[in-house]
Amino acid sequence: MGNGKRVRAAVVGAGHMGRYHVLVYGELPDVDLVGVVDVDGARGAEIARRYETRAFADYRELIGRVDIASVAVPTEQHYKVARELLEAGVSVLVEKPMTPTLEEARELFAVAERTGAVLHVGHVERFNGAVDELRQLVRAPILVESRRLGPFAPRVQNDTVVMDLMIHDIDIVLALVGGPPVRLAAQGACVHSAAADVATVQIRFASGAIATITASRATEEKVRTLAITQPDAYILLDYTEQDIHVYRRAAQEYTADRQSIRYRRASFVEHLKVYRDNPLKLEIQHLVAAHRRRETGERVPLARQDDLRSLAMALEIERMIRDGVPEVEWTESQF
Repeated sequence: MGNGKRVRAAVVGAGHMGRYHVLVYGELPDVDLVGVVDVDGARGAEIARRYETRAFADYRELIGRVDIASVAVPTEQHYKVARELLEAGVSVLVEKPMTPTLEEARELFAVAERTGAVLHVGHVERFNGAVDELRQLVRAPILVESRRLGPFAPRVQNDTVVMDLMIHDIDIVLALVGGPPVRLAAQGACVHSAAADVATVQIRFASGAIATITASRATEEKVRTLAITQPDAYILLDYTEQDIHVYRRAAQEYTADRQSIRYRRASFVEHLKVYRDNPLKLEIQHLVAAHRRRETGERVPLARQDDLRSLAMALEIERMIRDGVPEVEWTESQF
């Protein structure tokens, strides 16, 4: 397939996330939305009608008809659906969490490597413009504080808040801090469901950096922030607004007399306005571009190590909360 040929795409799973994927594919000028698959025939037909495409009852009907597919079915079905598509050479964007187990995730990457298909995991915050800007600013972080809080949504109660929300921040923090994590301390609690609805983890890195990540789906206000303390600055990112404030120390001065000691501190504050685009659109465009490169015979590198590390840490935090294990040593040897 040359760059002039249109890419044929489909979405498997027309629920909450799947509908966003359908919307993006329908808007891309170089992509044909071939179809939508959903076990709920009426829902699939309604979505297909709205976006002038075809509804399929079975994802296997896509084989031979599509070049790329988004998989947005429930997590426990990710492995089965993604594997059959990858085996057929279809490039796949599988929503996070990738799979319920690390073994299944490794196997999907093995299939992709063997068939040459592109496998991309839906870590959409990697494509947030503010995160991209942040990568240029972070140097030798000392303290990282991440908060992803919001109200309860019944549609996600099968996944813990770790897999539903926190995995985004695990992925971003691990990439930003760099160097190996060496220790985890985690706690969580059920509030609205049988799975953990609030969770917090502290990650200590070999560099000495400490990251605290808090996730909640029991908080009425929606909060999406990441704060980084480093030797020369305090950096505050708001994911929702896609903007960054950088506080840099400029001067400090002490004055003393018989009555008091006064302290004056001045700082520079930079407000970086980030070019905003739809992160999901950028993510899907990334998959389309990777597929085109693959079609020219180029071997497209996959984010295997980053994806497996983020999933492994999320699974370990889940286990710690479930089993009441407050603290563990962490090793990266499993990757």
